[in-house]
Amino acid sequence: MTWTFVVLLTLAAFIKILMTCLPTSVVEWMISKFELHPTLNDTAVTVTIDGKRLEGEDKNQIIHHFNEALFLEKYNYFHPNTTGIPPLVIDTKMGKNNIRFFIYSHRDHVDVIKRYKKKAVAYRLRSTSLQNLHQLGL
Repeated sequence: MTWTFVVLLTLAAFIKILMTCLPTSVVEWMISKFELHPTLNDTAVTVTIDGKRLEGEDKNQIIHHFNEALFLEKYNYFHPNTTGIPPLVIDTKMGKNNIRFFIYSHRDHVDVIKRYKKKAVAYRLRSTSLQNLHQLGL
């Protein structure tokens, strides 16, 4: 009976130490699995606006602004903007999943609809550069 208690106590202490002292890379990997607004890599990304594919500096600039945008809130319900302004579409592949972002620019915020697998999630960002896409020459 006491040996069982000692073994269980030692095992519990080992698990506690392991969980509280994980390496940074493991913690970042675990967090990246659940983050809503991921950081995009410019090599595996396709950016299109109104059916035109962006390349070179324009593409890198959009990806940089998307990565630097501040996350504001997640929407529980969303209705895509259909005011005639075409969305900026970003296609990427993360792991085995193809992810598509629809970016709708407004004066005070940016709406993003993230579609992956058969799910869709909408959230709001703040990025003055993405809010003023027409000033970027796009």
